[in-house]
Amino acid sequence: MNEYFNSLILRTTGASAFIQKEVIQSLWSGYGQIIRLELADSAFKSVVVKHVQLPNAQRHPRGWNTAISHQRKLKSYQIESTWYERYSNQSMARLPQCFAVETYHNEVLMILEDLDSAGYPLRKQRLEWKEIAACLEWLAKFHASFMGKAPDGLWTVGTYWHLATRPQELEALDDPHLKAAAPAIDHQLNACQYKTWVHGDAKLANFCFSPNGQPAGVDFQYVGGGCGMKDVAYFVGSCLNEQACEDLEAQILDTYFEYLQKALPTENEALETEWRSLYRVAWADFHRFLKGWSPTHWKLNTYSERITKEVINHL
Repeated sequence: MNEYFNSLILRTTGASAFIQKEVIQSLWSGYGQIIRLELADSAFKSVVVKHVQLPNAQRHPRGWNTAISHQRKLKSYQIESTWYERYSNQSMARLPQCFAVETYHNEVLMILEDLDSAGYPLRKQRLEWKEIAACLEWLAKFHASFMGKAPDGLWTVGTYWHLATRPQELEALDDPHLKAAAPAIDHQLNACQYKTWVHGDAKLANFCFSPNGQPAGVDFQYVGGGCGMKDVAYFVGSCLNEQACEDLEAQILDTYFEYLQKALPTENEALETEWRSLYRVAWADFHRFLKGWSPTHWKLNTYSERITKEVINHL
């Protein structure tokens, strides 16, 4: 990192020095790194920094190296900066505390609480039901925190796959019925009466877990307005196989709405009725993106195909 960011880290944490303990991950398509730093003489043992840098050459694992893709990523980091600066402390759902956000030339640095040190050191590839329920509670609390609020400075429509930002993937979609229905599916979700802010990338990989199975969420590049069902459907698809998605659908929705009603200031049956009807619409919306973006992706399955066809037939 440059000397400006090195100095910022020391000032923010009160440390006399720091060392790079590990690179947690590289950012998508070579846009920087997430790094854990060990601190000396600080109230914090360690922090996590997200260091965003423009790549010398755009690299995309699925070949989508375009100006549209580049601009979408740039905007996503601007939005994540705004999220941490202005809104993250309003969330009832657990997420890392932000200590500083700074832009310097064409780089961005976010200095964040180390969730490992805070008691969330586990990453999981499979979940038991109690952990699924805990993530649904996290989503419910997140959505309740921002119900009815305008996403000022964030994505007007949250999620990384929403139709207006994915014209190339729609063009590549080799499913004429779904391609024709895509605008109507998108409109049905965006026209819902009850809106909140969605995480926008609430996959299993973006949750850290405590030893007792409680989650904390990370990665807020695509937070913005919309129906909470988009997060729920996307999360479920990230951690369950197609049979479990079908078998547990009713239980998943009952659990999520039980937590949502508890988290809202007052119970809202009209909201629940509307959002329940949009769960499969949200699933079809992501299916549309995935089928155009990566037609052989493992998440594409007969359950997704069937409920997407049902959604199209009911438009």
